[in-house]
Amino acid sequence: MHKKDGIKKEWNDAAESWVDFVRKGKDYYRDELNNPATFRLIGDVRDRLVLDLACGEGYNTRILARKGAKVTGIDFSEKLIELAKREEAKEKRGICYYVLDATELKEFSSNHFDLVTCFMSLQDIENFEGAISEVARVLRNWGRFVFSVPHPCFETIIVDGKRTSAARRYFGVVKYPVQWKMERLVKPFTTTSFHRTLTDYLDALYKSKLFVVRLVEPRPTRKGLQKYPPLREVLARPQSIVIESIKCKCSEDFSKP
Repeated sequence: MHKKDGIKKEWNDAAESWVDFVRKGKDYYRDELNNPATFRLIGDVRDRLVLDLACGEGYNTRILARKGAKVTGIDFSEKLIELAKREEAKEKRGICYYVLDATELKEFSSNHFDLVTCFMSLQDIENFEGAISEVARVLRNWGRFVFSVPHPCFETIIVDGKRTSAARRYFGVVKYPVQWKMERLVKPFTTTSFHRTLTDYLDALYKSKLFVVRLVEPRPTRKGLQKYPPLREVLARPQSIVIESIKCKCSEDFSKP
């Protein structure tokens, strides 16, 4: 089995449990931490052509559509896209879903989308540079790429079978298993992620002529702090980071040494 197929199988196998986790409000790090900050950064999307990269079962894709965007979602997991399409059949928001690898967006022409989003998923894509290159291709000039990832300085990773802070093993790429085994899950599962440095992400953007204009380290909502005590840990150090980059015609001048 190709290693990419192995990672895809992990998400196909996890799909049913993941859908229950997300759609029943159990993913409070999404709802009360990362989404509020990311959507504030994204701003008004009415009538914008938006691509949601690695959209999973479509939770955030549907939020974008409810805000008035014309949305396309892609994911390499056939099962997650199937579940996203079922929900679209019920809600009918005009979202188009495709089973595609983020590094091969062959369904879409160049200079097409106004905005590309990737919510807490880029860290799961092994060839993240290839994905970012494709994002740059399909974005229109002055289009934006907004993505969130676990904060590279503070994420918890697994090295040699032991959990450790990325601060102790910051430099270099680390491929590690993510063990989803919280009590609020219907069924535990394991996926694969990749620790990278902030420099890795910003260099990949720079090489693809995408220039960082803003970043945010999300803080929990007041409601989240009151309802979910584990979120209080995020008051001391960030759990994630959101980065906004822009594609512009003047990028060739900026990229010259």
